[in-house]
Parts: sequence; C-alpha cells; structure tokens
Amino acid sequence: MIGVRGDLLTTQQELAAFLAEVERRAFKQAVFAVRDQHTALDIVQDAMLKLTDKYAGRPAAELPLLFQRILQNTIRDFYRRQKVRSLWTTLFSSLQPRDENEDYDPLESMETEGPGGKGDNPSDRLERSQVAAAIGQGLERLPARQREAFLLRYWEELDVAETAQAMGCSEGSVKTHCSRATHALAAFLKDKGIEL
Repeated sequence: MIGVRGDLLTTQQELAAFLAEVERRAFKQAVFAVRDQHTALDIVQDAMLKLTDKYAGRPAAELPLLFQRILQNTIRDFYRRQKVRSLWTTLFSSLQPRDENEDYDPLESMETEGPGGKGDNPSDRLERSQVAAAIGQGLERLPARQREAFLLRYWEELDVAETAQAMGCSEGSVKTHCSRATHALAAFLKDKGIEL
C-alpha cells in the first residue's frame, strides 16, 4: 500500500509539474485561436481538468500529445458552441481589442547576437518588435486549421506525426496546412515590407 501511494504521489507531482510547464504556452495558443483572453483561460483550464480527470495515471511521456489533443478538441468545442449560439456574437468578439501587455510571447523573444552585436541597440529591438507584431497579425488572419498546424509544428515544435495526432488528421493534411500557412504568412509579411 505504501509503495502504491508513493507511486501515485510521484504521478501527481509529475502531472502538476507538466501542467505548470505547459500552462502559459497553452494559454497563448488558445488566445491565438479564440482571440479572447478570458475564453482562452477557460479553455486551458477545461483542457487541464480533462487531462487530470481522465489521463492522470498515464506515463509522463504521453502527457504532451494527450494534452495537445485535448486542448485542440476543447478549442473546437468552443467554436461549435459559438456557432450554435449565434453568428453575431462570434463576429463581435473577434473585433474586440486584445491586451498586448502579456508576460511572455515567444514572438517577442527572438534571439540576439549578444552585447554589441545585432539586436543590442534600440533600432534593432524596435525592428524585432515590429516583425513580431506583424507575425502575430499574420497568424490571426490564418484559417483556424492552418494556424493550429503552424503553431503546433513551429511553436510547440511537434513533429508531423505528433501534430497529426494532436489535430486528429493525417500527416499529409498537417503538411498541407503548414505549407499553406507558411506561404500565407510569407506573403503577408512581404506585403508589409518584411523579408525574412
């Protein structure tokens, strides 16, 4: 009994550590998907509860893909409910301004070359912040499935098979969505005068 209790406690600690590690990134993913911070927070909390309720006993190595799948399904469920409620609510919520003062945004943490190098002076920092803002705008304009595939592949750094599993689609679909998203983002940035 004590050994079983010790194993269960370790599993709970691993689950708590995993959730603490992914919470902020999952929140940002949800914000990009639903364009509302309060709704995004609800979605992430729902996804975390579902993972805890149904998969707490699974091996720690399985948690990242399980959580991504649950998160994406919870986002899809949100859109299904929104569609049923009314179209105008969705339209108005997408037009509301979003708070830009967030603690962490991977787009804002682009690498620099260090002291004295490129990226160390104010004009380079301004340029980076403008590029990051443009990328964020471009991501918001992508269709939901393209944005989802792009974020999972290039932000969450999942491979094609993991992304397909998280999205519930084929690997070919993931490649197509990523390709279209990349081309659309590149065209959007080029129109803004940004060549990466």
